[in-house]
Amino acid sequence: MKKEPFLRMSKRESISLWKEALIYFVAILLALIVCAGVIYALVQMNPIDVYKAIFDGALGSKRRIWITVRDTLTLLCIGVGLAPAFRMRFWNIGAEGQILVGGVAAAALMINLADKIPNVLLILLMLAAAAAAGIVWGLIPAFFKAYWKTNETLFTLMLNYVAMQVVTYCIIFWENPKGSNSVGIINQATRAGWLPEMFGNDYFWNIVIVVLLTVVMYIYLRYSKGGYEVAVVGESERTARYAGINVKKVMLRTMAISGAICGIAGFIAVSGSGHTISTSTANGRGFTAIIVAWLARFNTFAMVLIAFGIIFMEKGAIQIASQYGLNESASDVLLGIILFFILGAEFFVRYKIEPGRHRQQE
Repeated sequence: MKKEPFLRMSKRESISLWKEALIYFVAILLALIVCAGVIYALVQMNPIDVYKAIFDGALGSKRRIWITVRDTLTLLCIGVGLAPAFRMRFWNIGAEGQILVGGVAAAALMINLADKIPNVLLILLMLAAAAAAGIVWGLIPAFFKAYWKTNETLFTLMLNYVAMQVVTYCIIFWENPKGSNSVGIINQATRAGWLPEMFGNDYFWNIVIVVLLTVVMYIYLRYSKGGYEVAVVGESERTARYAGINVKKVMLRTMAISGAICGIAGFIAVSGSGHTISTSTANGRGFTAIIVAWLARFNTFAMVLIAFGIIFMEKGAIQIASQYGLNESASDVLLGIILFFILGAEFFVRYKIEPGRHRQQE
């Protein structure tokens, strides 16, 4: 006699949009409750005050709103860059390095050409240089993967550390002031190489660039021949070859696109946000963007909401950590709890759990 299990798990063939939204809403709500519980256990504060602090940390003032928007745009840009690589099942863990080399290429032109060419031309050259640097950093592991079947996960991860050393090397020459071990704000007096203010908004061009990339990538992955080839290679390289697709060419092209966009994210960080370069310019966003891309299932429009949600929670976690006198690690713990619940929600989006039939089988 054999008894069926109490619960049965099966993969969903499809799920309605409202059900998916409800699952994520419940996950976020549970994350907030757990975070509130952790805060209460540490400092015995009212959980309602915790919720207010989270909102205040992300959207409590005009300045905080724009900082949240700025960081959302950066995270979204990286997620958009990772989307084609992961859609192709090329595990690009090297976004951090691609951001850094893009940022250092932009910073190099920003420092050396500041007083030599018009600002518009300088910005365009910085953008092109950042994209080119990202392309190179993306093509290196793609080439070895395509021709020698190397492990792209380890390869791209190791290139992150190489990129950090490149930045460290450049900082030695760009220290300002000398001996500070930092570049400082580049061209603070002249703002040469800074993305210009528009309509009273410092981040107008950040929005334009990232929105444009988001729309173009959505169209590319959904409706273009190149996007179709990316999807086929991701499903099965053998099937792609049978269909006459040049897998090596697709792999190199896709990683060039991925690296270029991540390099542009480095340009945005240097020219449109921090106006400096350091080993922390990427600030872990390259890894967080992996979560954004996966949760959105490579839909760049869905990435907008996910990126905003993660940054919203991150800013809120930082606020409650500072407001209640906790150290910086506390905000990381709270953000980790939030991401844990969001990733857990992905399981329930993909799978459903049903009660067993509880009947005896022979």
